[in-house]
Amino acid sequence: MSMQQEQHVDVLIVGAGLSGIGAACHLQAKCPGRSYAILEGRERSGGTWDLFRYPGVRSDSEMYTLGYRFRPWTQPQSIADGPAILNYLRDTAAQHGIERHIRFNHRVVRAAWSTPDACWTVDAELGPERLPVRLRCNFLFLCSGYFRYDAGYTPAFKGTADFGGRIVHPQQWPEGLDVSGQRVVVIGSGATAMTLAPALAASAAHVTLLQRSPTYVVARPAKDGLAGALRRVLPARLAYGITRWKNVLLGMFFFKLARRRPERVKRLIVGGVRHAMGPGYDVATHFTPRYNPWDQRVCLVPDGDLFAALKSGRASMVTDHIDTFTPGGIRLQSGRELQADLVVTATGLELEVLGGVQLEVDGRRVDPAATFNYKGMMFSDVPNLASTFGYTNASWTLKSDLTCTYVCRLLDHMRKHGWRQCTPRNDDPALAPQPWLDFSSGYVTRAVGRFPKQGSRTPWRVHQNYARDLLSLRFGALEDGAMKFSNPVRPSKPSKV
Repeated sequence: MSMQQEQHVDVLIVGAGLSGIGAACHLQAKCPGRSYAILEGRERSGGTWDLFRYPGVRSDSEMYTLGYRFRPWTQPQSIADGPAILNYLRDTAAQHGIERHIRFNHRVVRAAWSTPDACWTVDAELGPERLPVRLRCNFLFLCSGYFRYDAGYTPAFKGTADFGGRIVHPQQWPEGLDVSGQRVVVIGSGATAMTLAPALAASAAHVTLLQRSPTYVVARPAKDGLAGALRRVLPARLAYGITRWKNVLLGMFFFKLARRRPERVKRLIVGGVRHAMGPGYDVATHFTPRYNPWDQRVCLVPDGDLFAALKSGRASMVTDHIDTFTPGGIRLQSGRELQADLVVTATGLELEVLGGVQLEVDGRRVDPAATFNYKGMMFSDVPNLASTFGYTNASWTLKSDLTCTYVCRLLDHMRKHGWRQCTPRNDDPALAPQPWLDFSSGYVTRAVGRFPKQGSRTPWRVHQNYARDLLSLRFGALEDGAMKFSNPVRPSKPSKV
C-alpha cells in the first residue's frame, strides 16, 4: 500500500476526547500561529464520553473540576451524566473552532524522533482498511487517555460457556439492550458497577451487585448548592471559579486527612453508609474495605442513589467469590447460587501505555518502563513529547489543564530562545525508581510494571497535588537543570542574487 503524502504541523495532538480538545483550546489561546492537527482513532470526538454507553453512565468527579478552567460549567447538575458531558465537550470544540482540525479514524501506531531534523515522524492507520498515513511534527502531544478502547478487562471465569443467559462488558454495551423484567448480576465494586446497579434496577426484575471485596462509597448531592447560589448573583465565570476552588480545596483536605488519619476517615465514610442504610444492614461485610481510604479511588454516588436502590429491595449486595457460572446463573464459593438472565462484567479496564504508540528516538526503540516520568507528563530522554494523565485523587481535567499550560509555556520558551528541542534528562545516579502510581486498584497493579517510573524527588515525582502542581507548572522555572534545551534553529542561508 502506498503512503499518503506527508504533512508537517508544529504540534500533533493524539486523541479528540477531554484532554485533546482541551489541549487544542490552550494551544490556540496561548500559542497562536502554530499549526496543529488532532488524530482521533475513532469516528467521533468525545473519547471516553462517546465510548461508554451503558445505562446511567456519569462522571465520578463533579463538573466544577472536571470542566475546563477556561469554560464554565453552567448546568444545574454537579455530577453530570455522560450525554451532558459529551455535549459540553463538543460544544467547547465547536465554539473554539477545533472540529476542523480533527482527523477521524486515524489510529496512531508509531512515532520516530530525528534529532538532525528536530521532528517526529508519526505513522497512523486510516479506517478499517488501515491505510498508512504519515505526518511530521515538531512536538507530539499524547492525549488519548490510559486505557484500551477496544476491550475492557474480564477475568477468565469458569463455566461461562454453560451459562444460558447473556454476558456483557459495560465498555461494549449493546445498543438497545432491554433489561426489563430480567434478573441481572453486576460483577464489580468500582464506579461503573456502582453506577449500573441503580440505573438497571429501575426496570430490571432485580439487580444483584456481586463484589469480591468492599469499596469506600460516599454519597454526595447531585447539585452543588453553593454553585447555584453564586450563579444567581455573580457572573458565570466568577461563580464557576469560586466553586471550582472550593471543591479543589475540599478534595485536597479530605485526601490529606485520609493519608494522615486513615482510621478517622474510615469511620467517617463507613458511618455515613451506616446512617444511609439504617440499622440492621450488614455494613461491615458490604461497605467496610480492608484497605485504607484512597489506597484505591473512593466511589461517589449522587444523591445516594445506590443506597436507595438497595433499601427499596430492587437491588441487593453480595460479597463473595465466584466459583463457576452455571446454566442458570453464578455459583459462589459459599455454595449459594445467584439466578441471572444477564451478567454484566463491570470488572475494570485494560491500561495501555502511551495510548499504544511505539516510540523511537534516533533509531532506538523506547521502553516506557525504563524511563522516568518528568513532572507527571514527559519522559526521560524522550524529546518534544508530552502525555496527559489526570489525578487519581481528584478530577482528570485539573491536571490536564495544567499539563496544557506547561506545554504552551515550553513551546513559547523554545521559540523565544531559538531552541528546537527540549529533553528531560536524569543526571542523578542516586534517583531511585518508584511505581508510577501509588494505587492498589486491580487495573493499576495489573499494568503498572509496563509504565514509566516516577523518581524519589522532584521533578521526577508525581505529587497528586493540584496546588503544588499549579505553582510548578504554571509559574515554575522551565530551566530547572533536568530539562535540557538544545538543537538551535539553523540560520537560514542568504539567498543568491
